[in-house]
Amino acid sequence: MLTTKYSFSGFSVDDIEAARVFYGETLGFTVKLNEMGILEITLPGGAVAIAYPKDDHAPATFTILNFEVDDIDRAVDELVAAGVTLERYEGMPQDERGVLRGKAAGMGPDIAWFLDPAGNVLSVLDS
Repeated sequence: MLTTKYSFSGFSVDDIEAARVFYGETLGFTVKLNEMGILEITLPGGAVAIAYPKDDHAPATFTILNFEVDDIDRAVDELVAAGVTLERYEGMPQDERGVLRGKAAGMGPDIAWFLDPAGNVLSVLDS
């Protein structure tokens, strides 16, 4: 077993200021730009993720952060009100709002995906 005292997730972005605004102002998380120019994002529950600038950034083609919510419809409303556009994926039976109603279809949680300014995939899910 790996013995650690702390862990965090990290991902790249192409514009650290746009990431600061998105994660701090649009999503409302606590963010801090550290002395190395890396954005430290405190997520709900106290976990930390870092976003680091990368000149040749390529957006993740998978979901880098999942946010569990109590009410997916309320979360989607809050995201849309903040100017976030939900992603739609071909072949996924998403409703008119962009939510995959997984519970009703026996496919797991209700989930909706969206992108950060660097094109990384995020989700809200109601398990």
